[in-house]
Amino acid sequence: MNEKILIIEDEQELCLTLGDRLRSEGYLVEFACDGVAGLEKANQRIFDLIILDIMLPSRSGLDICTDLRRAGLATPILLLTARSQTVDKVTGLKLGADDYVTKPFDTFELMARVEALLRRTPTRAEAIRSSSPDLYQFGPLILNIRKMQVSRNGDSVNLTEREFRLLRYFAEHQGMVISRDELLREVWRYESGTLTRTVDVHIASLRQKLEIFPQKPELIITVPGLGYRFQA
Repeated sequence: MNEKILIIEDEQELCLTLGDRLRSEGYLVEFACDGVAGLEKANQRIFDLIILDIMLPSRSGLDICTDLRRAGLATPILLLTARSQTVDKVTGLKLGADDYVTKPFDTFELMARVEALLRRTPTRAEAIRSSSPDLYQFGPLILNIRKMQVSRNGDSVNLTEREFRLLRYFAEHQGMVISRDELLREVWRYESGTLTRTVDVHIASLRQKLEIFPQKPELIITVPGLGYRFQA
């Protein structure tokens, strides 16, 4: 699957240059031109890498980095900065950034750093589960199996017991197409072939509670004629 990269940068010419180069390498690219818009997009969408300028309108890149890490977002962050002072680079790394490039930079160097971050950084779910087998993280969504708790952007999401069991099954089988019969058998313990719309009803409820736009789901995807896929 093509990695998704968010560029938070106010220099339009630089955005166009970076965007074209990253797309030519097969990456999917989105942009935000100021700090507030960048923070909002980073919290609402799932990305594999964030390229973040330090000097931004509205909010600085260092503030954004701090807020994202406090919210539990594990997405790797590559800082762009026109500052050459060592203290700014050290500050960014201490706040949770994974790497930095100082402007003006060589495009080949930037691409090498992007590839290195994506290659050595595990998926968000793998990263959090490596430290705790009872936790799953999918962008801003965190699922705590032991405590039966779900949070999004740090805010608690109230699920029924059945909704929690359904979400857990999806999390444990992320990326796989799961039929309604399988969900009825594994989550509800019904016999295969049971005619009921309970799966669809519960999935609709989960989408209302978890998706940014429930009518255009990005987490729980319908696969026509086959079932559902949890796409994290």
